[in-house]
Amino acid sequence: MAEIKFKPLGDRVLAKPLSADDKTSGGIIIPDTAKEKPQKAKVVAVGSGTEGHEMTVKPGNVIIYGKFAGTEISFENEDYLILKEDEIYGII
Repeated sequence: MAEIKFKPLGDRVLAKPLSADDKTSGGIIIPDTAKEKPQKAKVVAVGSGTEGHEMTVKPGNVIIYGKFAGTEISFENEDYLILKEDEIYGII
């Protein structure tokens, strides 16, 4: 992935959602219409933080976030998620 020309502001994070699984653990193929919204993403860019709050996540981290967290955006023909750092549950 080429370097993105997008800089989130404050405590926001730009992340690329990772694909949902195509199969169950038992080997059943899941059709696109039944797939869960992914809750894992790779961090692409981070803001500079806010006064008194230094950013914890860094570009390249894989994160877990809430099912309804953030805002989906399209930038340079790619789909991304922009969310506040406090919507992130953890780093894998």
